[in-house]
Amino acid sequence: MEYEFILRIFTAAILGGLIGLEREWRAKEAGLRTHFLVALGSAVFMIVSAYGFSDVQMDGMTSRWDVSRVAAQVVSGIGFIGAGTIIFRKQENMVSGLTTAAGLWVTAAIGLACGGGMYVLATASTILVLFGLEAFNYFLHKIDKKRDEKHS
Repeated sequence: MEYEFILRIFTAAILGGLIGLEREWRAKEAGLRTHFLVALGSAVFMIVSAYGFSDVQMDGMTSRWDVSRVAAQVVSGIGFIGAGTIIFRKQENMVSGLTTAAGLWVTAAIGLACGGGMYVLATASTILVLFGLEAFNYFLHKIDKKRDEKHS
């Protein structure tokens, strides 16, 4: 079982790292190392939650704890990290860092999926994240160019 756990954390780290590479390439606030660590940490929390307490005795009986509780706390905790990337610039009346915060949030979800052994879901989610970030970036630049041409 230990090798399976290692596969889960490696998969999480690689998938999170791929998202981080895209963010690093775009020179965003949270890059490769941050996304790598968020996915890895989420996977480890999920594994510990699901398997780390299976032998705990409660009232003389071996009991299984609710593994979803740790996953829920990862979601809350990542919200705290994501909030640190969001900045409101009053002079420009602009908010920045929302995509980075959302990227950290989904990277944590991918890590949880890997920790739960859901490799296909985690991989498909990573592909969708990368596609979404790149495709939307492409279309937004096209829209900005057309808007700038109209105002020129």
